[in-house]
Amino acid sequence: MQMVARGLVILLGCGMQPHAAPSAEPPSLIYQLLSIVERIDLTKLFAREQPLEVELGSGDGSFLVERAKMHPKCNFIGIERLLGRMRKLERKGRRAGLANLRGVRIESSYFLEYLLPAHSATALHIYFPDPWPKRKHRRHRLINERFPALARQALAPGGVVYLRTDDEDYFGQMVSTFAVAPGFRAVETLGELSALATDFERDFQARGIKTLKAAYRNDAA
Repeated sequence: MQMVARGLVILLGCGMQPHAAPSAEPPSLIYQLLSIVERIDLTKLFAREQPLEVELGSGDGSFLVERAKMHPKCNFIGIERLLGRMRKLERKGRRAGLANLRGVRIESSYFLEYLLPAHSATALHIYFPDPWPKRKHRRHRLINERFPALARQALAPGGVVYLRTDDEDYFGQMVSTFAVAPGFRAVETLGELSALATDFERDFQARGIKTLKAAYRNDAA
């Protein structure tokens, strides 16, 4: 389905795109922000205007690199605060010759609120965010009462927030937060996407720890 959002042509559903050979490798996959007070120009990140997916907290890049390899007709941005992890994403992306992958080193919530162009993403992936298990620290959790509004601002109509965690308490907070969020409804995680594990998830699976998953579609016009 083709949609237009603020001058951006968006083809919803990266899972529906046919495969194609990746284009030439860029000089660097880590995008150096020109400003932290102005929204980024996506045309400076990618040579092609394509559906965009964003992973908030990309870890070692395992998930996003595989996702980008599977869907060369989509663009992908990985957000990560730690430089070591960002360098891992770049190394893996370079080895795979990916032109549709970029990393941005910054806090996830700041990126959503101030830097990502409005309604430009078809998907947000948030997998195993820091659970901040101590009650006095839970205010630091990424998925809180403000998050649905930030997600709605970032997503194109029909875009989806995908969530995973191993923490039952945090999962309960995720579900309850989106249950009362205007404009969102619960949907199933697609099989292909569900089968693609992150680095944390593989470790948890090896230890017999269950992954809790949820997904919410932005139905706001």
